[in-house]
Amino acid sequence: MLTAIILAAASLSDPQIAHIAVTAHQIDVDRGKFALKHTKSDEVKQFAEQMVNDHEAGIKEATALATRLGVKPADNDTSKSLREGAKKAHSKLDKEKGAKFDKDYIDTEVAYHQAVIDAVKNTLVPGAQNAELKTLLQNAVPTLEGHLQHAKMVQSQLGGKSAAK
Repeated sequence: MLTAIILAAASLSDPQIAHIAVTAHQIDVDRGKFALKHTKSDEVKQFAEQMVNDHEAGIKEATALATRLGVKPADNDTSKSLREGAKKAHSKLDKEKGAKFDKDYIDTEVAYHQAVIDAVKNTLVPGAQNAELKTLLQNAVPTLEGHLQHAKMVQSQLGGKSAAK
């Protein structure tokens, strides 16, 4: 899903990395809001609310940093690839209802958060030149890891692919 980030690592500028971060946050805000409208599961609702709240906060942090640094996040192929992947996931989820929707939403979130964590740690942080941007990205990792664990817990409750460890 996020292999484009890995492949483009060496050529990403800080404005592009900032845009990728904002795009990744926005995808989870949008998907969380969509899930809130479609799920009946209390566990899924709680998870989706957390995604909306935490990722909206992440967007505000990244935007505030970019503004303070006078950097305009720059759209790029990686951001476009993320949006295309999100559009495909949305198309699939849009056709589902009930337990199938819940399971596929959570499975999508588990895979997405694992891929984002890997990309942040292995590509975006090492590629960031600005110390504040690097710190912002590093500080996001524990939250993302918390989201991954929460998603795995819900996944196990729903009888998902793998139980939380």
